[in-house]
Amino acid sequence: MNTISRWILIALLALSALAQAQNPNLGTSGAQFLKIPVSARAAAMGGAYVAVCQDATSPFWNPAGIAGIKGHAAHFSHTRWFDTFDVSAASYVYNAGSFGAFAASVMMLGVDEMEITTEFQPNGTGAYFDAQDLAVGLSYGRELTDRFRVGLTARYIQQRIWNESAGGLAFDVGTQYQLPFRNLVIAMSMSNFGADMRYNGSDMSVKWDGDANFPNRLVPTRLETEAFALPLNFAFGIAMDLFRAPYARGLVALDAVHPNDNKECIHLGTEITFFDRLALRGGWKVNGEEELYDLGFGVNAFSLGIPLSVDYAYSAYDILPDVHRFSFGLSF
Repeated sequence: MNTISRWILIALLALSALAQAQNPNLGTSGAQFLKIPVSARAAAMGGAYVAVCQDATSPFWNPAGIAGIKGHAAHFSHTRWFDTFDVSAASYVYNAGSFGAFAASVMMLGVDEMEITTEFQPNGTGAYFDAQDLAVGLSYGRELTDRFRVGLTARYIQQRIWNESAGGLAFDVGTQYQLPFRNLVIAMSMSNFGADMRYNGSDMSVKWDGDANFPNRLVPTRLETEAFALPLNFAFGIAMDLFRAPYARGLVALDAVHPNDNKECIHLGTEITFFDRLALRGGWKVNGEEELYDLGFGVNAFSLGIPLSVDYAYSAYDILPDVHRFSFGLSF
């Protein structure tokens, strides 16, 4: 057994042990929209993408991946999340050569307007409210050697529901190390590292009397909500070619994911590409709870000499509605 094979075996054993661990902080973080997978290609591969990404979706998965892009690249995607929310994302990457690669990204989750109800008006008050989550990021990536890439993302996060909102800064860091054996990539990423956030807004202003038995003058007061943590996430991934032929390529990827608010899980994904034009994908999550499996395909084409990609992913769930994703990418 050669050295590379030993390291792969050790990594797989460590990942198997990790999947059996439990996290005592289940459901303790907010800003859950940050955990929604961006990119139909990544979702179709079961989210096993930390070591795979070297495209315009890298700011959402591993900022080190933007250093592998040549020139310019852009990404657009849309997801109807559980038939209730609209999730849209876009990114743009520019590789400035020896200065490194730069990227801008945005992700938005929106909710349709809903009528406000109260205990006295359970059928509706005639007034409506909505909600929106937003994440805007700037990324920098660089190749330190011809095999090793690093990256950093700074992101502003905001959550709003009706008149209340919470905002804060978060950071992602990532690495990718490529080996000559079957294009093996070993990667790591840490996402959403930042301070706790707290909701604030006009509805927090109330009138308060400190003594109900002897009413006095009402005092203007502000309510304070509890602070909540961001969904900090650690991921270790490997990806490699299963086979490579003139007409087809088989890729397999595996990510071990350790969130701060849920149990650990392993993401498995595969992709088979024919003639660099048509790709078939599949993915599965160990400890994935309600998600059963992922499937998808992609088509690569050229328009006016510019490479274009169109991707689709289908995620099947046990109880929740199935999810369909669409992505569009280009490089120039």
